Amino acid sequence: MKKNAGLGFCLALLATMMWGTLPIAAQQVLVSLDAQTLVWARFWVAGIGLFLVLGFAKKLPKLTVCNAKHFCLMLLGTLGLSGNFFLVAEGLYYISPTTTQVLWQFSPFLMIFLGVVLFKEPFNLSQKVGFLLLIIGLIAFFNDKFGELLQLNAYALGLILSTAGSLIWVCYGIAQKLLLKQFNSQQILMMIYLSCGIAFSPFASPTQIGEISTPFVWGCFIYCCLNTLIAYGSYGEALSLWDTSKVSVVTTMIPIFTMLFSILGHMIFPETFSRLEMNWISYVGAIVVVLGAMMAAVGHKIFGK
Repeated sequence: MKKNAGLGFCLALLATMMWGTLPIAAQQVLVSLDAQTLVWARFWVAGIGLFLVLGFAKKLPKLTVCNAKHFCLMLLGTLGLSGNFFLVAEGLYYISPTTTQVLWQFSPFLMIFLGVVLFKEPFNLSQKVGFLLLIIGLIAFFNDKFGELLQLNAYALGLILSTAGSLIWVCYGIAQKLLLKQFNSQQILMMIYLSCGIAFSPFASPTQIGEISTPFVWGCFIYCCLNTLIAYGSYGEALSLWDTSKVSVVTTMIPIFTMLFSILGHMIFPETFSRLEMNWISYVGAIVVVLGAMMAAVGHKIFGK
């Protein structure tokens, strides 16, 4: 596909904004639905939607070429993505959307480390600096929460769930990297979405969806369901139209967008969206975390190391 920097940037920005606003909308839906039902609905909508798109394009994956290794990798990917969606959704009962997105930055760093160990990829200076910035940023971000963490209360539980969700996502990342030898990224996503939907079916309560009582929550629910399909689709197209490193810089801004939209939501609808409980050091910490992610993603292109 021909490169188109302008369109690539717009699509990367769309994906980043959708991922940044997702936990804000999900937190509203989780008042009416339990986490497993919301995740179940999101997977089925995304899986069926991608099945229809690939079907019309005549690009559905050929399962006849799969062997035992492929199915094991599919299982690993299903475990990683379903675990990520569920644990992060559960964490939203206890912590803010901004906090979940800041903790999400553990995922790319763990992928970097596993890439070094499993795939013998280089661990350059910029990635080391990025990891150091991540640690410094997290300490600053949680500067006023250490007392709550030591008490092991609900806030600490939310952090544990969200961190675990970020880390288990790496199982999906590794599975996708290895499955790309046989399938393209959209085919992999479709198969894993549908597998996750099947896995959550015994635990979901679809009747809860019919109990959603307000148009606003319905809108948030529909947005959550469409978010996965549109955001991942936009991200995939952005990678084909623009440089991967530049797309990565845009997507590292996810926590910033979550923070901005949380503030904006509270300003416009204070009775619906809660105020961010963050001091100025926490805001600086969030920015440092983002800078660390940027450094790890593209620092070698800037500094040549």
